[in-house]
Amino acid sequence: MPLIIVTGLPTSGKTTRAKQLHSYLSERIQETSSSSSSSPPKYRLHLISDQTLSIPRSVYDLSATPAHARSANASEKDARASIYGAVKRALSDRDIVILDGLNYIKGWRYQLFCESKAVRTPSCVLQIGCSREKAREVNEERLRRRRERRDSGADSAAGNGVGKEEKSGEREEEEEEGPYEPENWENLVFRYEEPNPMTRWDSPLFTLIWEDGEEQAKQVFDNMWDTIAGEARKVVRPNQATVQRSRDAGGDYLYVLDRETQDVVKRILDQQSDDGGDEIRIPRGSGNDGEELVVELPAGKKVGLPQLQRLRRAYMGLHRGGIGLEGVGNMGPERIRETFVGYLNDAFEKDG
Repeated sequence: MPLIIVTGLPTSGKTTRAKQLHSYLSERIQETSSSSSSSPPKYRLHLISDQTLSIPRSVYDLSATPAHARSANASEKDARASIYGAVKRALSDRDIVILDGLNYIKGWRYQLFCESKAVRTPSCVLQIGCSREKAREVNEERLRRRRERRDSGADSAAGNGVGKEEKSGEREEEEEEGPYEPENWENLVFRYEEPNPMTRWDSPLFTLIWEDGEEQAKQVFDNMWDTIAGEARKVVRPNQATVQRSRDAGGDYLYVLDRETQDVVKRILDQQSDDGGDEIRIPRGSGNDGEELVVELPAGKKVGLPQLQRLRRAYMGLHRGGIGLEGVGNMGPERIRETFVGYLNDAFEKDG
């Protein structure tokens, strides 16, 4: 099932919307499974975020990193590697994965798109729209509350021991969403690359803004469900370059090309005489029965293995482009033998 990438400015309400989406999808999955109560749910739901993977927000902070090393921020790369591994483990045809996070780099979103396409499951992007002023206000409010908790914890420790300080620390840990340092927040906003619905890795693109209420959110979630699990869901096919060609009983094209040409060379070496000028009969098929092809060797000299191998390599170099045509029979084993024998006859005629 699909991958839903949640993206937006820092402190723009992404986690709140991700939780709303998680609740909505849980209800829809429950509805689809209610008809057959004995069977397990049709889909499984996963919510992956920095919080679920215990990734601190300090990994995105470049203030302590030298300017010349900021493009190679190792801590952020390690964090993305952990997120990528968690997404890759969860993606399958039965799993819906909600990835809550900044996801502010378009190259990172493209990498996730390719991963979902490789497992033949759709992906979409949910952008949380929020003005920069509002997001900054939310971050400053969280910073203020954090300072108050620390001040109250210090006062309690000085006056009444460490009991209340520990409780204050527990409340701070229970708060899932912490603030960003002001310089880090400004840096992340500056680096944010908004999704573009014209690119295939950012489409389909759904948008919710800060002011949208429950009704608008439900409407967007309905459209999203129809796209990823309803009638509007499209069949996803991986790129041909990333599909592993299966080795069936007949072998793939390059294997068949190598096998058939090697068999023709072997038959020529076995049947020719020392004087040359022979007509070597080659079965059209891999067996010994049926129609035969004739290789006319040049008169007066024996054709050696080096010459045959050189001609064979040249022929294979010309016909490697037939990959993909073997399925429709254009370059099957019989056709390969026929064209290779014709190629050898033309080459021997020119040499003669």
